[in-house]
Amino acid sequence: MTTAPSRDWQVRGLCRGNQAHLFFPPSTIERKDERERREAKARSICAVCPVRRECTEYAMQIREPYGIWGGYTEVERRQLLAQGITTL
Repeated sequence: MTTAPSRDWQVRGLCRGNQAHLFFPPSTIERKDERERREAKARSICAVCPVRRECTEYAMQIREPYGIWGGYTEVERRQLLAQGITTL
């Protein structure tokens, strides 16, 4: 039986709180320039986050299909997995 990965690190993530909306696309249509700005803001938060590595590894392990995790978009995570990279 496979055990679920720990999520204890999430309480220390800088993405919690008022900034959380930056990490996932809105429910309405988002223009390319709006997406790029949102993602850049999210990545800047990830860049200084104390749990970036744990976040990235968690998203890769569970194959999270949505949002920015550890500074990586869903497309970037899929590319890393396709290359056989599962941890950073």
